[in-house]
Amino acid sequence: MRHMNNSRRFAPFASLRAALAAAILACSFPAAAADSILTAPAPTPPAAPAPSFWDPNRTPERPDLSGLRQIRFLTEDDYPPFNFLLPDGQVAGFNVDLARAICVELDVACTIQRRRWDLLIPALNDNSGDAIIASLAINDETRKQVDFSGPYMMTPGRFAVQADTPLKSASPTAFADRPIAVVAGSRHEAFLKAFYPQSKLITFETPALARNALKNGHVQALFGDAISLSYWLNGAEAAGCCVFRDGPFTDPKYFGEGVGIAVKKGNAPLRRTLDYALARLAQRGVFAELYLKYFPVGPF
Repeated sequence: MRHMNNSRRFAPFASLRAALAAAILACSFPAAAADSILTAPAPTPPAAPAPSFWDPNRTPERPDLSGLRQIRFLTEDDYPPFNFLLPDGQVAGFNVDLARAICVELDVACTIQRRRWDLLIPALNDNSGDAIIASLAINDETRKQVDFSGPYMMTPGRFAVQADTPLKSASPTAFADRPIAVVAGSRHEAFLKAFYPQSKLITFETPALARNALKNGHVQALFGDAISLSYWLNGAEAAGCCVFRDGPFTDPKYFGEGVGIAVKKGNAPLRRTLDYALARLAQRGVFAELYLKYFPVGPF
C-alpha cells in the first residue's frame, strides 16, 4: 500500500519487478519482557483461498445507475503486481483488472488513465478522472484529501521459515530465544517487540537482506510484508527454500486499514456504486479469481 508521501509499503517489489511481471504474464486468468506480553494477537485463519473484505450474508442494494455512463479510473504503472507496464506499453496489474471487472459488473464504459503517483489526487480533484485505483492506503492523511470505498486489499504480516524447519508453530513460545530477521524501523519490528519480546531480533536495512539471511540459514524465521514475501516464496530467487508459517496478522495498529478506491470528496453516489460493485464481484467469485491470478502463493 502506498502513502501520499510516496513511500512504498511493498518496498521489496522494486528489486523483483522483472520477475514479477514475467510470472504474472505466465499465469492464466483466473517493549517489556514480562511474560504477560507473550500472547500475540490471534492471526486470521488462512482457510479460504482468497481473502474477503465483504459480509457474505449481506446482499448489497443495487444503486441507481441511470446517470452513470462512464468511470474514468486513474492509476500508475510502477507498483507491481498492482500496476505495471507490459512490454507493449500497456498498463496491467491487479488494480487494472479489478477496475475493468467493476465496469463489466456495472455495465458502464471504462477508461484507465496513467498518471505519475504524485499527480493522482490532483488529477482527481481537477476532474481529469473519477476514481483512483492505485493501492492508495486508507489512513488519516489520505482521508483529508479523498473519500474511499471500503477496503479491497490489506498488507498482513507473516512469518517465513525454512522449508525443513522443525518449528511447527510461529507462536511467541516457539520462537523464544530464536533469531528472527526483520527490517529495522519497520512496523514489523514494532510488532515483534510488542508481542515476541523473548525472541532475538536480527535487523536488516532492506527486505532483500532479511530474505537472504533466512534463505542462507543465518536466522530461523523472517517476519515481514506477506504480499512481497508471497512472490519471493513462489519465485526463482527463493528456490523453494522457505514457506509461510502461521498467520496472517492483520492488526490495523501495525498493518494499516487496507487500500480502497478513492473518489473526490463528497462524491457519495460513486463511492456507494463502487462499494456495490466490489461486493458483487466478491459474491460472484470474480475477486477470488483475480486474487489467485496475481497471488499464486497467497499472502493470506
